[in-house]
Amino acid sequence: MAARRASCSCGQLTVEVEGDPLRVSICHCLACQRRTGSVFGTQARWHREHARIEGNAIEYVRFSDEGEERSFFFCPPCGATVYYWIDPEHIGVPVGRFADPNFPAPRISVWEDRMHPWVGLPDGIEHIG
Repeated sequence: MAARRASCSCGQLTVEVEGDPLRVSICHCLACQRRTGSVFGTQARWHREHARIEGNAIEYVRFSDEGEERSFFFCPPCGATVYYWIDPEHIGVPVGRFADPNFPAPRISVWEDRMHPWVGLPDGIEHIG
């Protein structure tokens, strides 16, 4: 299986994941907009057992727009969010943390009722909400 490596801005905190992501998605929820400082978040997910984390992280717990608890982990020196727990079995990684222009395109778009009207989406993407 191929490995992909994501890191924070300073390189102190990294996640290496094995294999292809289970899902790559765009989230337009207000919480993702605040977390990323952008108008949406783009993330990929894997089974936790396919991820190896190195470095020190600080955990920030917040609730999703649906009220589900999420734990986000960021680098203390540079402040970049590198991964988060989606549920007990899955890890999410912001796609930009891989710094790979060839990363697979998102196939799912969620919380579109909060999408900025000027945002364009890839052809063939699945629309949820």
